This record gives sequence, structure tokens and C-alpha cells, in this order.
Amino acid sequence: MPRFMGFVRMVEGGGMPPQALFDAMDKYIGEQAQAGHFLDGGGLFGTEDAVNFVVRKGETTRVDGPYAEAKEVVGGWALLQYDTLEEAIAGQQEFAELHAKYWPECEMVATLRQVSDEAPEAASA
Repeated sequence: MPRFMGFVRMVEGGGMPPQALFDAMDKYIGEQAQAGHFLDGGGLFGTEDAVNFVVRKGETTRVDGPYAEAKEVVGGWALLQYDTLEEAIAGQQEFAELHAKYWPECEMVATLRQVSDEAPEAASA
């Protein structure tokens, strides 16, 4: 059964979601988990404590947050499982529509990507 990763990207510091959204999300996630679609997920803290390792030209550099230049950050994630891509898309749309209904002033992007179950091919040198 195909697995998918859902991401929520939004402007950092956009305020706390209203309680109505938390309540709607608890219900939605509970239903999705009971149906076997929601496997795991959660919200993420802000970038103030984030750590990035940037690789450029064979060098690794550590860059600590916060990141003032970042316009959008990943605010949450979910590991999902559906029988078909179409079902996964419908589920992600329903998730996004909950935000539009219960937090209309929020600007966010809900991204859905399928998880690859195949081993990556090694890059040729």
C-alpha cells in the first residue's frame, strides 16, 4: 500500500491557530488513524532552535536558527498510507480545507509527496 508524506509550510510567526482548528484536526486525525491512513505526524517548533548542515563544494557548514531570510518554514508533517494516489490527494485536500474553514487568515501550503520504497540508485562518480 503506497505511503505518502504530508508537509505543511507556512510563514513563521503567523500566530497560534484557533482552538476550533485544533478540535477539528483532532477529530480528523482520529478518523484517519482509525481508517489506517494516518500513521504518524505532528507539528514542529519554530526555527529558533533549528540546526541545518549545509553541504557546498565538498564542505559541510553548520547553520543554527533562527533564519530571518526564511519566508516559509515546515510547520508540521504526517506519514500517511492510502490505497491510491487519488485517495491520498483527497485526504490532503480535506486537511487543507480544515485550515481554510477554521483558520481563514492562515496562509499555508499543504504538500503531498509519495514515499519511495525503492533503494536509491548510487550516483556515478
